[in-house]
Formats: sequence, C-alpha cells, structure tokens
Amino acid sequence: MFSLIRRPSLFELCESVIHLVYPELCVACNRELPASDNCFCLSCSLKLIPFQMDRPSDNAFTDRFWGRVPVEWGAAAYYFSRKSPVQKALHQLKYRNNPDVGVKMGRYLAIKLKNNPLVPHFDLIIPVPLHQARERLRGYNQSAMFARGISEITDIPVRTDCVKRVLATSSQTRKKRMERFSNVSEVFAVLKPDVLKGKSILLVDDVLTTGATLELCAAVLSRVEGVRIGMATIAIADK
Repeated sequence: MFSLIRRPSLFELCESVIHLVYPELCVACNRELPASDNCFCLSCSLKLIPFQMDRPSDNAFTDRFWGRVPVEWGAAAYYFSRKSPVQKALHQLKYRNNPDVGVKMGRYLAIKLKNNPLVPHFDLIIPVPLHQARERLRGYNQSAMFARGISEITDIPVRTDCVKRVLATSSQTRKKRMERFSNVSEVFAVLKPDVLKGKSILLVDDVLTTGATLELCAAVLSRVEGVRIGMATIAIADK
C-alpha cells in the first residue's frame, strides 16, 4: 500500500531556511530553540515553575486581591523569582525590544486555559494600558502583546480602546505596596462603558507583584454595570 507524503508548502520551506540562517534563541540563555514558538530551551524550561490552575477562583493569585477588588478568576503562566528564566524573559519583553516574548507567553497560557474546564468564559481581553508617552518610548505595550497571544489561541477579542491611563507614573519597582497604591490612584479611566456593560473581562498584565496596578485598573472597570473581572499575568512573584 502506498502512503501519500505531503510536500512542505513554500511558506514552510522559507520558514525553515530563515530558521537555519537566523535561528531563534532562548530568551534566558541564548541557546538555539528547538521550535520557533518556544521562548525557552529545554534546559531553561526545566527550571520553570508553572502556576497551578486547579483552584482558579481561590488561589495564590486571587488571594492578593481579597477584600480589595472583586476578582472572579486569576492565574499566571509561571512563578517569578530573581535570576530565573522568567525574569530574563520579562527583561527581554520590557527593555530589549522583544515583543514576541509577550505573544508567545500569551499563547502558552491560552493553551492551558483552553484545556482547563474550570476557566470561565470571557467576552473581552483588556491589557493594562501604558501611558501614551511611555508606550511611544517603548514602541509597544508589553501587556497588549501578552493579550494578543491569548487572543490568537482563544479567539477572545482584545480591546485596547476601552481603558486609558490618564497620568504617567514613576517606576513602580522597589516601592512598598502603600506607596505604589497612592502613586497609581486615579490614573485609569474607562472610555467606553457601553462596550463593557455586562461583559466578563479578562484583565491582563505582565507580572503580579503587590497587585496595586491591577487593583486600580480593576477598580475603575468594576464601576461599569454588570462587569465581571478575571485576571491573568505572565508571572506571579512571591509575596
């Protein structure tokens, strides 16, 4: 019996040639990647600590917001620690002009979401906005890249026009939670409440530390009638 062997398409051939000439590298250690849709090589992948989603509405993520804002669901792709592959990936995403890292991380998390029956339905994905000046300086919003990756797998639409950061804030790194909270207070505004009314929203950001920025963004969203909020990040840092 003869078997049919599918010939590779022109696109696949071109992609293979490009990979040979310009191989994609691990974002953490610069080793060559086995597949173009990965961020990490096998060695770095073994060092990652994935976030467990067996309790999506009551876990280390949602606990950060208990008594602060109503969060119906929350998860991250990975746990964050200093000098880990995840920290190096986030550095590439935010400071090394590598937006593909965010897209690939979004796809990775989205596959986990699609395979988990405990994940609720979401109508829209909203990335936490950057201030206009900072986004121009960076060239993109890293959270929007993450949102794009999730959307590519789940087909949930991304809306970047419904929430605006109205004030620029100083760097949030190394600030205590109360200092962060006073710094980001009143910096977000909802632009299109009619679009959001009655919707289940997945609010996404790059990393969850104290949760102050996500909290303030969720607070303005929760003022819209009937809105339900879930959250997702690339990483969650230890308290």
